[in-house]
Amino acid sequence: MRGWVVLLWAILATVVLVAAGIFGTLLVTGRVVLFPTPTPTATPLPVVTPVVDPSYAVLALNATPEQGLATQMKDVVVAAGWAEDTVSAGEAGSTDFLETTVYYYLPADEAAAAGLAGVIGGAKIVQSDAYQPVDDPEAKQLVIVIGLDRTANPPSATPSP
Repeated sequence: MRGWVVLLWAILATVVLVAAGIFGTLLVTGRVVLFPTPTPTATPLPVVTPVVDPSYAVLALNATPEQGLATQMKDVVVAAGWAEDTVSAGEAGSTDFLETTVYYYLPADEAAAAGLAGVIGGAKIVQSDAYQPVDDPEAKQLVIVIGLDRTANPPSATPSP
């Protein structure tokens, strides 16, 4: 009887040592990780719901060589509900701006900028302090810079040979 007990213990010890050896090999080669690092998950960006808010002052700047676009844009904005005295039009410092863009200053102004972009028929919106009035940094102002995409002959997406 004693022989069988010794044999069973020997078999058990062999199985345990072989299993430990296999596990140790897998651990050393990196096929088994005891404490995996969590993979970062992408958090979705908040979706901004466009809001048409005529309490903002609007400045329309024509950054194209085509004359009269800022005045036309002013008329579109006024027709959408803005007061005539809160919308102004003018010429930009350059005439080669590619894409019409609505600029806003504070993150809280993004919904109003998206609403204004929708009113004018779609435009890119960008947060920037470039057009914020220096004398009143907290002024509620949105700026439309009219690009070449709104001209009679917009530039083509593919370069010509």
